[in-house]
Amino acid sequence: MHPVEILDARKFSAADARAIAELLSKVWPNPNKPIEHRQQRMSDMGRDYAGPEEQAPRSIVIRDQGRVIAHAGVTSRTIGTSAGDLTIAGLAGVCSDPEFRGQGLGEIVVREVFQLVDRDIFPFALFQANSGVQPFYEKLGACPIRNRIVNSLGDDPQ
Repeated sequence: MHPVEILDARKFSAADARAIAELLSKVWPNPNKPIEHRQQRMSDMGRDYAGPEEQAPRSIVIRDQGRVIAHAGVTSRTIGTSAGDLTIAGLAGVCSDPEFRGQGLGEIVVREVFQLVDRDIFPFALFQANSGVQPFYEKLGACPIRNRIVNSLGDDPQ
């Protein structure tokens, strides 16, 4: 059994940021996003965070011999709703090393994120997933939402 680590994104070491970037690059290869680019993004993830301590950005990882083999990232996101603004857990970068698939590692790191909701640190988690992985999240208790979503930070907010 591999232990779960919770890494505070405000304090990532260069080695931790690199190890996560290597996994992300392995799972989602993209010549426009080399490992160094992803490592910098990981290092930047918690740099300017100024909110409540318990909602600080983090990565949940599982390692094998020092190599990150599963990852889930969490950042707090403020969303506007008809009931007012809510700060929620944004889930991103959920993946496991293809060499270790079938061992439930993705489920382990996502359940750790969902614990933040269960412990009332966040009212809920919000994430986008394609239909191919929707059953994975539904098995963990997530449900699709049909509300209109506007990403005010996106190139095309609509």
